[in-house]
Amino acid sequence: MSSVSESPSLSAPPGTAPQAPGRPPALPAARRVRLVLCLAALLPAAGWAVADRPVLHEGVRRLVAADPWWLLAGAGLTCLNCVAAACVRQGALPDRLPPGLLLASQFAAGAANHVLPGGLGAHAVTLRFLWGRGVPAGRATASIGLYSLARSGAKSVVLLVFLAASPAWRRLGEPVPDGRLLVPVAAVAGGAVAVAGVLLTVVRPLRRPVSGLLRSALADAREVHTRPSRVIALWGGAVAMPLVQGTALACVGAALGLGLSWAQVVLAHLAAGTAVGAVPAPGGLAVDAVLVWTLVAFGSAPAPATATVIGCRVLTDWVPLVPGSLTLSALIRAKVL
Repeated sequence: MSSVSESPSLSAPPGTAPQAPGRPPALPAARRVRLVLCLAALLPAAGWAVADRPVLHEGVRRLVAADPWWLLAGAGLTCLNCVAAACVRQGALPDRLPPGLLLASQFAAGAANHVLPGGLGAHAVTLRFLWGRGVPAGRATASIGLYSLARSGAKSVVLLVFLAASPAWRRLGEPVPDGRLLVPVAAVAGGAVAVAGVLLTVVRPLRRPVSGLLRSALADAREVHTRPSRVIALWGGAVAMPLVQGTALACVGAALGLGLSWAQVVLAHLAAGTAVGAVPAPGGLAVDAVLVWTLVAFGSAPAPATATVIGCRVLTDWVPLVPGSLTLSALIRAKVL
């Protein structure tokens, strides 16, 4: 009686291709995709290091010679900014999120922010995190909108308070965009709003998802503002973020001998971000250039102002980039993202 030997195709696990004898088994498709995503999270750090070697070298050189205690304070404030961002994310959503994973996702979002401009990388990581926690896509997207609205609104309030309290605002004439430039910018913004309104009116398939998203956003916003803990997390974190970022810049300036007060540095940070946000310009480089200009307008010498901006960029962006990328890879590997 002849025995029938099992073929490789019959003994192979489902979903994997049959393997030749003596060869290691191939990775399943899902594991290959996760491995590629984990490695891809590290590519922005390597690519940015190769592209901006002179900036990185100059910033590191000046930071090595700076006061280490002020730099340590700036590094601590950089970590505190992630805590403030996590508070705003939690405050923008009625659902309770796991604090540890939420904080880790915001640390990873900082690394993803270097891949996509305008905060899209951080929003994409947060959306994926919320979907993994069971939050529906519409409500997760609505929380992103509330987060952005709270951040911009709180930053505007903080800027107005500093302008009212500090006499240094009189020196901000040059960094503020020219009124002739604001007219076309306002026209483009108004045209975009008008086009969106026409599309929603004419294209009926768009009306239903957009109206559903708006209803979900309004319902979540109302529920969030009925809970004192969510209100404190949302608006307290939104107010803290620009103050923490400006204070980190002030710490780097103190380490490098900038010669400006804390209020002047924070006001320069707020004014530079607002001025760049009013015109269509690339984010990072434009903010750095206007920030140097603003610090010089407040009375700093050009050399320490430039060194402060470069050093702050290295401390707040470059230093957290590699651990942030590793955190992003770990969250993807753990299927949190």
